[in-house]
Amino acid sequence: MQLAPIDIIIFVIYILLIIGLGLYASRKGKDTKRDYFLAGDKLPWWMIGGSIIAANISSHHLVGAMGAAYSRGFVAIAMEWGAILIGFNALLWVFLPFYLRNGFYTVPEYLQKRFGNGTRTVYSVLILLTYILVEIGAVLYLGALSLYSLFGIPVIYSIVALALLTGVYTIIGGLRAVIWTEMLQLGILIIGGIALSVATVHASGGVKAVLKTTANWKMFYPANDPDFPWTMYLGGLLCISVFYCATNQFIVQRVLAAKNEWHGRMGVIFGDYLKFLVPLIITIPALVAPAILPSLEKPDLLFATLVEKLLPSGLVGIVMAGLISAIMSHISGAVNSCTTILTMDIYLPYINKTATDTQAVRFGRLSGIMILLVGIGSAILLIHYSDRPVFLYLMNLYGLFTPGIATMFLLGVFWKRATEKGALAAGLLTIPLSIALNLAFPQMPFFNRTGIVFWSCMIISIIVSLVTKPKSELQLNGLMWNRSVLRVPENERQFNTGWRNTGLWWALITVLVLYFYIRYA
Repeated sequence: MQLAPIDIIIFVIYILLIIGLGLYASRKGKDTKRDYFLAGDKLPWWMIGGSIIAANISSHHLVGAMGAAYSRGFVAIAMEWGAILIGFNALLWVFLPFYLRNGFYTVPEYLQKRFGNGTRTVYSVLILLTYILVEIGAVLYLGALSLYSLFGIPVIYSIVALALLTGVYTIIGGLRAVIWTEMLQLGILIIGGIALSVATVHASGGVKAVLKTTANWKMFYPANDPDFPWTMYLGGLLCISVFYCATNQFIVQRVLAAKNEWHGRMGVIFGDYLKFLVPLIITIPALVAPAILPSLEKPDLLFATLVEKLLPSGLVGIVMAGLISAIMSHISGAVNSCTTILTMDIYLPYINKTATDTQAVRFGRLSGIMILLVGIGSAILLIHYSDRPVFLYLMNLYGLFTPGIATMFLLGVFWKRATEKGALAAGLLTIPLSIALNLAFPQMPFFNRTGIVFWSCMIISIIVSLVTKPKSELQLNGLMWNRSVLRVPENERQFNTGWRNTGLWWALITVLVLYFYIRYA
C-alpha cells in the first residue's frame, strides 16, 4: 500500500508529538523512587482508568482479536467484557485496598508480607518472563507484522524502530512519561478505531448490517468448541482475568500511583467503561466485514485489509497512528513495570539494600535498556516461528504462568490457613503442569487446560498448606479480606457522595455488561 503525503505527514507529526510529550513529562519529575516508579502518587481517576486501557489495548487486539471476531463472531469479546465482571471487580473490591493502604511499590510486595520472600521472588520471575515474551516481544512482532502488511516495511526494521522510539521517553521519564503519553495515545486509538468502524459499517450496508449480525451474537458456546467452550468460565477465564486485572504489575501499577483510595477505585471503574467501549470499536467492523470480504484467507490480516480497501488519504494516517499508539502504550507500560519489579523486588532486596533513590532510579533506567534488548530478541525469534497464529502463542504463554500466580493471591487473601510453602508449590508447579497437560492433550482448548491447571494448583496449595505451619493471627493482621475492605477510608468519604459515589457508577456498568451476557447467552 502506497502512503499518500498527507498520511506520512500525520504519522511523522504524531511520532514527534509522542516523543516530545514523553520527554517533557520526564522533566516534570524528580529522581526519587516514588516519583520515577509511581509518578509521585499524584494520578487522578481519569488518568488511572485511561492509562489502564491504553496499556491494555495493543496490536494483539487490533490484529488478533479483530481476526478472531471475523472468524468466530461476537464471542471474541467475551474475554474483554469478562474482565469487567471478574478481574476488575477482584481488583476493585478485594485487592486494591491492600495495595494502597500498605503503600506498596509493586504487587509482589503483598506476597512478601502475606507469605515471605520466596513467593515474592517466584512471582517476580514468572511475571518478568510473561512481560518479555508476551507483553513486549509478541506485541512488537504483531505490530511490525501489521506495518509490513500495510506498507511493506521489513518486519525486523519495524521491531527495532518501535522499541527504540518507545524506549526513549519510557526509560528517561518513568511512569509519569508513560501515563502522559498513554492518555494521548488512547485518544488517537479511539479516533482511529471509530474511523475504521464507521467506514466498514458504511461499506457493509450501514446500521442495518450491524443489526443483522445481532441474530448471531452469542456469549456461550458448547463445551466441545475448540476455542471458546462455555467451560472457560469455570476456570480458564476466571484465572486469567484475576491475574491480568488484579495481580498484574502492568495494570495495577497505575492504581498504586493514585492520589488516594477514592481516585484509585474511581479510576478502575472508569477503566470498566472504556473496557466496554473499546472492544466494541474493534469487534463491530469484524462482524460486518464478511459482507464485503466474504472469504478472507487469513483473518489476522483483516485490520490491514480494511485500512487498505476502505480508508481515504488522511484517515489512513490517523488509523496508522492509532495502531502505533496501541503498540507504543503497551510496550512502554510493560517496560516500566519490568524496571519497577527488577528494581524494587530484586535489586533493592538482594543486590544493594542500602541503595539511595538516585542509585535505584539509575538501575531502573539501565534495566529498562536491557529489557528492551531482550524484548527485541524475543520478537525477532517469533519471525522464525510465524507459521503458527501468534494470538494462540500469546494465549498459550499466559496459560503457563497465570494459574500459579492467581492461586497464590486468591488463597493468600481469602484463606488464613494458606502457608508460604503452599503458595510456593502453586507458583513453582504452574509451568510444569501446563506443559505436561499440553503434551498429554494437545487438542484440548486453551481455556480448559488453563482452568484444569488452575484448580490443580489450588488443590496442591491447599494440601501443602494443611501439612505446614501457618502464620499467626497477629502476623496476618491487615492482610486478609474482610468487610472493612469494602469501605472507603473515613478521611476520603467526602469524595464518595452524590454523583461521585463509586458504587453508583460501578452498578451502572455492571448491569450493562450483565444485560449483554444474558441477552446473548
